[in-house]
Amino acid sequence: MPRSNRPRSRREHARDEQERSLDSLIAGWRRTETRRGVDWNVQPISAPQAQKEYACPGCSVMIAPGIAHLVVWRADGVLGDQADLAARRHWHTHCWRIG
Repeated sequence: MPRSNRPRSRREHARDEQERSLDSLIAGWRRTETRRGVDWNVQPISAPQAQKEYACPGCSVMIAPGIAHLVVWRADGVLGDQADLAARRHWHTHCWRIG
């Protein structure tokens, strides 16, 4: 595809970033699980991939950088993939299994 010389707006740039974020998140090893009648996308994050700190919604304890964990988001949301992805949460693997 040829390169465009047209300057891109911030909105276009943000939309492209969201699409890349969605693609990169979905491109990894992902599975779908059903819990309490709701389908969830579950993607493992390896220790080297874990670059930020997150609060686990299962136990409210912080997931430190470098700790393997799961990213979970709805697979059947009515607002669409972008909204579901924006509402994703990072869980300790153990917390997700017992929750």
